[in-house]
Amino acid sequence: MSLESVRSFFAEHAPDIAIIETVESSATVSLAAAAHGVEPAQIAKTLSLRIGERVVLVVARGDARLDNRKAKAAFGGKPRMLDLGEVTEITGHPVGGVCPFGLASPLPVYCDITLKAFDEVVPAAGSAQSALRISPQRMVELTKAEWVDVCQEPA
Repeated sequence: MSLESVRSFFAEHAPDIAIIETVESSATVSLAAAAHGVEPAQIAKTLSLRIGERVVLVVARGDARLDNRKAKAAFGGKPRMLDLGEVTEITGHPVGGVCPFGLASPLPVYCDITLKAFDEVVPAAGSAQSALRISPQRMVELTKAEWVDVCQEPA
């Protein structure tokens, strides 16, 4: 169902973007990078965070780590990762396939500014065997995301 909700999203909003399905799992950054022939940094991982009563999604480069101080300042509270059950229930996507497209319920989406280093990134597409290639700016436009600075500087 999750992959289908992403397919529906792109059929309606960006039919020119193809979903890539692989035999190999891309459930982790390193697996996704290997499956799609890119550097781990180019994988656009989606973090599901709770800040107080709010849930937000943050899309960050694959090698990025959330900076708790920056995130607390940007979101007005301490971020906490959702547990596995919450992730699937709230986003409609399983862990390993979470992305900002075709969500089960509307959520605020934020993209970390470190994604701007790339012309193209590879986010998941609703399953551990699906992804797509997209420019960070187009991802922001399609998801109505906001740019934020909430990750540590990449090494």
